[in-house]
Amino acid sequence: MNLYLSSYKLGTKTDQLKRLVPKGRIGYIANALDFSGVNVERRASHIQTDVQSLEDLPLEVSQIDLREYFGKTDALRQTVDDLGALFVSGGNVFVLRQAMHLSGLDSILLELRDDDRFLYAGYSAAGCVLAPTLTAYEIVDKPQTPYAGLTQVIWDGLSIVNFAFMPHWDSDHPESQDIEREIAYCRLHNIPYAAIRDGEVLIIPESS
Repeated sequence: MNLYLSSYKLGTKTDQLKRLVPKGRIGYIANALDFSGVNVERRASHIQTDVQSLEDLPLEVSQIDLREYFGKTDALRQTVDDLGALFVSGGNVFVLRQAMHLSGLDSILLELRDDDRFLYAGYSAAGCVLAPTLTAYEIVDKPQTPYAGLTQVIWDGLSIVNFAFMPHWDSDHPESQDIEREIAYCRLHNIPYAAIRDGEVLIIPESS
């Protein structure tokens, strides 16, 4: 699996992002915004901005609402396999992790971990859920369980990377100060972390 993890939006390495998409098509997931309190118009505008940015590369974008796949992992697996790439929006880390669990996307991504053609891309929360543990993210995001049928917060990340992804560090972003507190938490608890500024991107494996 190739990873393109941006601090905010697409970041500044969009040429590399485009090259990493194996089929010229990508699925867009915005479930980290579920239950965010953002009104319908603002949420729709956020999604449209993200989708338009991907289409401008240009890529063919298919919007995927994980709620439509709750309990339907086989159907989601087929959709993801057909696309070969995903781009996940930022938002609440805990909400995104739960939507991944209820849809089975978490297990699908682990199955694709050794597929060197598949691309997982996104920003902010999209990178955070890949960490071994989500404990540090409680400082910024409320650990809620908004979906029916799930009453326990999921504190385990996917462990696809071995560090806590820290976006918006040292940036002109409303969460930047709290990100410093999350980094302090990581240091206190000996959790490896990678802090990046808005505009910066981590690409794994690193491109030549």
